[in-house]
Amino acid sequence: MAIISSRSQSSPSLLQAPATPPEQAEEQGQLNIRPHTLKEYIGQKELKELLEIAIAAARTRQTALDHLLLYGPPGLGKTSLALIIAQEMGVNCKITTAPALERPRDVAGLLVSLQKGDVLFIDEIHRLPQIAEEMLYPAMEDFRLDITIGKGQSARIRSVPLPPFTLIGATTRIGALSSPLRDRFGFIQHLHFYEVAELTQIVLRSGQILGLTIDVPGAEAIASRARGTPRIANRLLKRVRDYAQVKGTGEINGEIARTALDLFKVDPQGLDWIDRQLLTVMIEKFQGGPVGLETLSAATGEDTQTIETVYEPYLLQIGYLQRTPRGRVATALAWQHLGYPIQGSLLPAGLTAVPTDTPHAPKPDR
Repeated sequence: MAIISSRSQSSPSLLQAPATPPEQAEEQGQLNIRPHTLKEYIGQKELKELLEIAIAAARTRQTALDHLLLYGPPGLGKTSLALIIAQEMGVNCKITTAPALERPRDVAGLLVSLQKGDVLFIDEIHRLPQIAEEMLYPAMEDFRLDITIGKGQSARIRSVPLPPFTLIGATTRIGALSSPLRDRFGFIQHLHFYEVAELTQIVLRSGQILGLTIDVPGAEAIASRARGTPRIANRLLKRVRDYAQVKGTGEINGEIARTALDLFKVDPQGLDWIDRQLLTVMIEKFQGGPVGLETLSAATGEDTQTIETVYEPYLLQIGYLQRTPRGRVATALAWQHLGYPIQGSLLPAGLTAVPTDTPHAPKPDR
């Protein structure tokens, strides 16, 4: 026994808990990147001002914050805002997703576990089953849970009082919500895409948390290709970090960031390989369109839903794609960005036609 004790003091025991696995450490790092207060939260200025007023008023009255519905594209910080609101209110935050609430007992167990003032965050709330949605109506309005006991003629309804709580719903498709559910939210706020300056601050902050050496030009290079989305900016930052550690000294500057992102096929407009493939197929095979969605899917090998929900929104936002009754059309901006010669009459004001002898920009690999 003395020998075992001596070895345990001089060296780690075999029964000692192992070090944190790399994947777990990476997950913890991702959690630490999230802002914890409204002051740390970058962007969404108007929404932050509204929340500061609402939180201050609720804390003064010592009441729960009104129910809040956040909608907008994915990756803009809806979950982070829910955690921040709970932090600012000094309460707990329970996080779930709508598809996880399949049965009534799932909803009942979640509501009964809430304490006074707690925040219940439901992600993708537009996918909530109808029976779960109907159970939320009295819970949101009157803070009570109606439970049906028994069946047939002996069935009766028992109401269980609930402590005042705040329901925060997040959705990327607010139009898919039913009117009764949508009308029960006191705040309905839209999260918009971020400016490059805001994303630059986010990249610098994330780099500091991850212990990276990154300058402003390097952060700007990453931010300009992040499609206005913090989640994409942080993802690109980690890929640039990998490149800088393997191919460089570990420091991230403008040149390193641009070289790394070019290697990962993310161009200065934030277009990736598939974005450029979609536009290239439209221009080369269909003279820019119009092209039907099914035809475009068959020509590129991408699923129609993937094209419509993943790639089209950003191409529409930056003006590289148009939807017409006859199909999709690649705009003059897309022609010029990819280096294809176009007629001057097709160009918007302020742009010049590319000469016909100008070589095309590198095309995406087939």
